[in-house]
Amino acid sequence: MVNCCGLVTVKNEPVPLKSIAVEVSVQGHVATVSSTLQYENQEQSPLEAIFVFPLPGEAAVCRFSAKIGQIEVVAEVQEKQKAQEQYDDALSSGQQAFLLEESDESPDVFKLSVGSLPPGEKASVSLDYVTELAVQADDGLRLCLPAVLNPHYQPQGSDSGSGGSAQVSSVPAGSVPYSLSLSAHVSSPHPISRVESNCPLDPLNYLNTEKTQATVSLAAGHQFDRDVELLLYYQDTHQPTAIVEAAQASAKPGSLMGDPVVMLSLYPEFPKDVMSSMTSHGEFLFVVDRSGSMECPMHLGSGSQDRIGSARDTLLLLLKSLPMGCYFNIIGFGSSYESFFSKSVEYSQKTMDEALQKVKEMRADLGGTEILQPLKHIYSQPCLPDQPRQLFLFTDGEVGNTKEVLDLVKTNAGSHRCFSFGIGEGASTALISGVAKQATGHAQFITGQDRMQPKAMQSLRFALQPAVVDISVKWNVPKGVSVTPLSPPLRVVFQGQRAILYAQLTGESSGDTEGSVTVKYSLAKQPVENQLSFSLKPAEDTGMTVHRLGARTLIQSLEVEEREQDGEKEGVKEKVIELSVQSGVSSAFTAFIAVHKGDGEALQGQLLRRQVPTPMLNIRGCSLTDWDFSSSVDKVLERDMKLSELDDRADQLMCSTSEFEVGTKSMSAKKKAKGSLASRVKGFFSKQRACEVLECDEDCDEEDFDSPAPTSKPVRDPLLQLISLQKASGSWVLEAALAEVLAKTEEEVAKPKPAQVDQEVWATVLALVWLYGFKTEAQEDWQFVAMKAVSWIQAQKVASVSECVQAGNTLLGYQVQKNTLGL
Repeated sequence: MVNCCGLVTVKNEPVPLKSIAVEVSVQGHVATVSSTLQYENQEQSPLEAIFVFPLPGEAAVCRFSAKIGQIEVVAEVQEKQKAQEQYDDALSSGQQAFLLEESDESPDVFKLSVGSLPPGEKASVSLDYVTELAVQADDGLRLCLPAVLNPHYQPQGSDSGSGGSAQVSSVPAGSVPYSLSLSAHVSSPHPISRVESNCPLDPLNYLNTEKTQATVSLAAGHQFDRDVELLLYYQDTHQPTAIVEAAQASAKPGSLMGDPVVMLSLYPEFPKDVMSSMTSHGEFLFVVDRSGSMECPMHLGSGSQDRIGSARDTLLLLLKSLPMGCYFNIIGFGSSYESFFSKSVEYSQKTMDEALQKVKEMRADLGGTEILQPLKHIYSQPCLPDQPRQLFLFTDGEVGNTKEVLDLVKTNAGSHRCFSFGIGEGASTALISGVAKQATGHAQFITGQDRMQPKAMQSLRFALQPAVVDISVKWNVPKGVSVTPLSPPLRVVFQGQRAILYAQLTGESSGDTEGSVTVKYSLAKQPVENQLSFSLKPAEDTGMTVHRLGARTLIQSLEVEEREQDGEKEGVKEKVIELSVQSGVSSAFTAFIAVHKGDGEALQGQLLRRQVPTPMLNIRGCSLTDWDFSSSVDKVLERDMKLSELDDRADQLMCSTSEFEVGTKSMSAKKKAKGSLASRVKGFFSKQRACEVLECDEDCDEEDFDSPAPTSKPVRDPLLQLISLQKASGSWVLEAALAEVLAKTEEEVAKPKPAQVDQEVWATVLALVWLYGFKTEAQEDWQFVAMKAVSWIQAQKVASVSECVQAGNTLLGYQVQKNTLGL
């Protein structure tokens, strides 16, 4: 029986983890996160607790300690295999040991092992990490605390049983048998405007009149049904900043920790005349997740659109916004992948219409989340001359081969830019941020009440910006001081987007205490230069945060280099281990190990192992994730799993669906659960094969399953209706469908048209007036649609545009000025 209640795992075993307390300290654009996990062994035998959990992909884990009674044991960083052997030796001799290690497959998943905890004993485990805060489209700074761990889809044929793989025990998010508390202290050189979250917060408390310091806490009762996201808004957040951090007093001068380290946050500003001219060239490839979990709603609450529906609407906007003269294609992926066209096609009315028809038919029916093969297919296609390749990747999943995917993207980074979108709670930060970073693009996360469309359009704006080339970074420091860059070479610059550089400063200057960095690049064949000056005098104590972030940046670059060389290049792995040990920052080749010898007495009794359950999303029928379900289905296909084992999946579905009483075994509930399961199976198989998988009667009907009623379809937004009517050229046609969006009859729309004006020009002016008069708040969605319309009108050389705008205002009841429309 699967029991989701009480302090037990899904296997009915007691859970030793009682609570998690998180303290966050934010200094400007950087956060230090300290988590304390309280364990207690309530069993009669000593036990080992295993907890697999997510962390931000860019985080640098820098401290790990354990407290047993009044004694604290601080872990040290060691080579991973050596640390694992020491942990096993400690357990075999009855000692208490604690091991924290990064997953071999993904840098945003960690495994914490708490070993030989005696009966009745309590232990407190603390881990600290530092991370940069990502800049959002609205200039907010995003800190995400992943509370939800999605299972990682393992591609067929991959090795999922390696020693470093994280084995996950899971329960529905609302049934996690431990608590979470969070408090944050925010400090900024600029006033803090506000702090927002996708979770309930207690009121923001300012600590000074300048509003540069504040505290905020997560409201009690967090349900682990989503990642905890904090959005911080500062005044003047786009100001470039520089922080010089003093060396560690105990470290050897000349080493990374023994020298000062500088962190520069740059915000390049492009000339306005260059920004006004968007490119009309490019090959735009939209790669869309069509795995089973894309059927899930975008967010909790009634009336939420499902993810695949939101993706369809987003593709409509993107296709309508593309410039004439470019090329495009759409690739859907799951366990397999499908392309709309055999190769990229030129953007025209015909190809746009054909693509939009296929978008309407697009469903979440391709199984699990396997992204490596479609990317290999894309990279095997030759790039088009004078059409820079721009990749847009939309996914809500995690993959078990994240590092392999990132290595493939990096290998092909010279041929394209990648703009990535993580959809929903639990999307992998390592995957989403990593592919964008490796392919010089930009990453976006769509969580809570976020809408996909404005974020996609912001990335399209970046993609249409003229490409920045020939980037160079020059450090200017006084004589006697040398600079060693810790960051990889700057390969991408976007208007208004932050670029962070770390560097080690070695030596001393006898007089001058000022330094500067100059970034030069070419933009639309124009030379551009940005410069930032900084003081070499170290700032106030920052707890070695900058050093650790710099070390993590260098470590990640070296890890990629080591994987690219497949371990054949000597010294790279050893350098990573040396850096990791010296800086106390985690890496793929090291682990944190702490051993508490206690009183020297070996513990008596058999050592029990307990998997601490990790929360999984449970959103209206989506508690069976695409990984769990599709991998089971694949095993059935390969005859590696008995058909009867899918009965267990029905039991899990019953347990994780709130409408069923926990643990119920009644046949009616089981049929209902199997009905939900059947609806998921149909996304992978024909009805006949679905019934075979579920061991149905040969003559069964869908009605026999008594499946839950589908959620009601949201009413179509009139904005999307209007945009769907636009031609590829940018114009609208005077037709009944346009009149319907404008809430008029065809006759009412046609009658006020100025006599000398063409019907298509009149329809296009009316559409623009409606957009600026009725949908101003959604301008980010339709900005490129409007730009195409304006360009088309200007190409018609209409003499009476002012008269058209005035007549349109009179008809629709607005007061939009011609200049506002861009005419």
